[in-house]
Amino acid sequence: MPVTLKPLAEQVIVITGASSGIGLVTARMAAQRGVRGLVLAARSDDALSQLEQEINAQGTTQAVAVVADVADPEAVRRIAQAATELFGGFDTWVNNAGVSIYGRVTEVSDEDHRRLFETNFWGVVNGSRVALANLRERGGALINIGSTLSDRAIPLQGMYVASKHAVKGLTDALRMEVEEAKLPVSVTLIKPAAIDTPYPAHAKNYMQDFPANPPPVYAPELVAETILYAAEHPVRDLFVGGAGKAFQVMEHVVPRATDKFMERGLFGQMHTGRPKRQRDGLHAKNDDFRERGDHDGMVRERSLYTAAVTHPKATAVLALVGLSAAAAGVTALLMTPSKPKSTSDKVADYLRRSPGKVSEALAYVRKHAPHQLADAAAYVQKHAPKYAAEASDYVQRYAGDASDYARRSTRQAAKAVRGWW
Repeated sequence: MPVTLKPLAEQVIVITGASSGIGLVTARMAAQRGVRGLVLAARSDDALSQLEQEINAQGTTQAVAVVADVADPEAVRRIAQAATELFGGFDTWVNNAGVSIYGRVTEVSDEDHRRLFETNFWGVVNGSRVALANLRERGGALINIGSTLSDRAIPLQGMYVASKHAVKGLTDALRMEVEEAKLPVSVTLIKPAAIDTPYPAHAKNYMQDFPANPPPVYAPELVAETILYAAEHPVRDLFVGGAGKAFQVMEHVVPRATDKFMERGLFGQMHTGRPKRQRDGLHAKNDDFRERGDHDGMVRERSLYTAAVTHPKATAVLALVGLSAAAAGVTALLMTPSKPKSTSDKVADYLRRSPGKVSEALAYVRKHAPHQLADAAAYVQKHAPKYAAEASDYVQRYAGDASDYARRSTRQAAKAVRGWW
């Protein structure tokens, strides 16, 4: 069944985690764009009350606040009940509530690990099930907030990473089930890069100083715009911030080199050196009624990539020219060099012309595509087994070249990303 989503002006939107950061910005932006109704949910009663009054005072959008912990299935059902009682239902449900922990996985308590999953994963499970139960007949959009970390891990936030991987898996599975059942519901995963919100301040912190989001850091308005785009346009998933998409490419092309790149950089980038604050938004509510966080560095207010994917008509030329050039740059930096076009063909050609000259063939591969050296040796072992030992010895001698190449490519790609996105 084709999915048709209403214009924002006709929609009632449910937003969890609405009292600060992305949720707060999205609620305000939705009200500015004239949505019919907003159901605002969070644990922070004081902040929610302020937001409810603020939006209702504008006179264009009716808002209702529901104090709820998304980890509690009954509390989530109350959110839907409030929407039904006041508006007759809802059209878009945004599972946004989330929290993090800064610290090494082995140093964080089991209690804290489990609590994070209760909010970040089970909160999405609870919200998704309630949303689909209400949308299966009337239709609408289910929007889950994942992360760039749904695709790529980083250190010092291990359980947060795990929860966002789980959210991606859940959302992808739900989407297939919804489509197979031909329900009139769009299921979207939004994957923001690092965003300037109070996220570090709300996190449980096991480090010795105040934590930071590693750069590049983007404005929360970009996430809000992407969420509202998905509320009107059925779309599978969207990255917010081109750096997130670039790191996904790096994860797929040079995962081990990306590990090393992050090991060298991210441990330091998540420390600010500022005094640690004794605030814990993991277990307790946080009446921190703020959109932005405490990021010291540059915050990117725009993203070329996100603008292109959410405004395809307005940025058609930009998408074709700018993004193609950027994609070509990433590919050139991370993918196989143009020669040899086929490692196997080149090795086969050498062996046909000069039987026995395995070392010469592998030397060519080592010069032009060192990261393909193991593949070349595997070809020799399969098609010219009498030279297998020679090929194996050669690869062992020059195995370091592949790692050096991957490290150089990753550094160049990361440098390019800062300029492109």
